[in-house]
Amino acid sequence: MNERPWPQPLQSGDRVQLAAASSALQGEAISRLEAGIAVLQHWGLEVSSHHNLERHWGYYAGTDQERLADLQACAPLVACIRGGWGSARLLEHPLMDDLLGAASSHWLLGFSDVTSLLWARQAAGIPGGVHGPMLTTLGAEPEWSQERLRALLFGEPLPALKGTSWSEGQARGPCLVGNLTVATHLLGTPHLPELRGAILLLEDVGEAPYRIDRMLSHWRLSGALQQVAGIGFGSFSDCEADEEDARDPQRSFGLNAVLQERCGDLGIPVIADLPFGHRCGNAAIPIGRMGHLDGTTGELQLL
Repeated sequence: MNERPWPQPLQSGDRVQLAAASSALQGEAISRLEAGIAVLQHWGLEVSSHHNLERHWGYYAGTDQERLADLQACAPLVACIRGGWGSARLLEHPLMDDLLGAASSHWLLGFSDVTSLLWARQAAGIPGGVHGPMLTTLGAEPEWSQERLRALLFGEPLPALKGTSWSEGQARGPCLVGNLTVATHLLGTPHLPELRGAILLLEDVGEAPYRIDRMLSHWRLSGALQQVAGIGFGSFSDCEADEEDARDPQRSFGLNAVLQERCGDLGIPVIADLPFGHRCGNAAIPIGRMGHLDGTTGELQLL
């Protein structure tokens, strides 16, 4: 598959299209959305109004067809409003094939549930996916994180990300960033990007250690984890053992123990504590961009 060129860097005055591809907006999410839009406007971008922010179909932000329509790019940047659940359903629809094959080249921004869309684009050979803050989280991001996203979208150099070295070694390959739970449910589907030689970067939220153990075991049993060149873990928010298990550590495993045991025998560099994921300080990382993972210094550098 011949991969297409990356989208052009954004310029002041470019438009941003809002996409509600997952769960419906609720409660104070509207004010958080307004704060995220204000950040984009401060960069000189023009944010198009969404025609119905209160749209919902059950717990989704509209029917599959309505949410698919949000992704029909009419602007250089399509920014997802929030995560939750639902974007994977869109991959079933023929219209999604049309969107993935669309001639227009644009950026798609999001994380968490949007992993399904980001990875499907990459699997189809379409660059321009950015794993980074959604519009309901962007306003609360620290200045360095907001500036990193701006620099990425406007075509400026990005500093290295610093983590904690768990396994030494060097890896160079395309960065594949996503939510562990969502990505696990793409295994065995045509929407899983090429893993061989990739730098796999994973994060999650609200998953107990035993469930993370189960998912990483799935990756191992399928042979998927053995294909990657290096692994980087971001934040795993609220993923520690519950209080009852924590009181008896002899009968439980902590989060880090699970991550280290499931990945420590692969003979590849492994880095933890990289600043991306659901914790505030979610560094933007372009999907498929070549990176260098240094297991000695604990750094991830985009090339």
